[in-house]
Amino acid sequence: MTTDRPNRPLLVLIAGPYMSGTNGDPARIAANRAELERHALPIYERGHLPLIGEWMALPIIHSAGGKEHGDAVFQAYQYPVAHRLIERCDAVLRLPGASRGADMDVARAKELGLAVVYDVNELPLRAA
Repeated sequence: MTTDRPNRPLLVLIAGPYMSGTNGDPARIAANRAELERHALPIYERGHLPLIGEWMALPIIHSAGGKEHGDAVFQAYQYPVAHRLIERCDAVLRLPGASRGADMDVARAKELGLAVVYDVNELPLRAA
């Protein structure tokens, strides 16, 4: 994995199931989010900056009047925010599990020539 600034921390999007498989159940959505967030510290410990799309999208969705996951406002902003965000990322960590959004993130990352990894250990260790 190479960048134009070799010792710069990578901005790594963590992509995996968020709404998938939840039937809108808030407890299951929270469990999916916790699984995404579980990978943030290992990415940080490798010298990089982790990011989850919902960290960016949810404040926008709430400001636009979104009331619950999956409502019309959520749908209007969730993927557009992700598409803008991925253009600023250096890599994507794709977690296991069915997820249309994560699959779209991976496809867009590949279009942009970004690295896609499937394990945190595939990310380079960054010198402190």
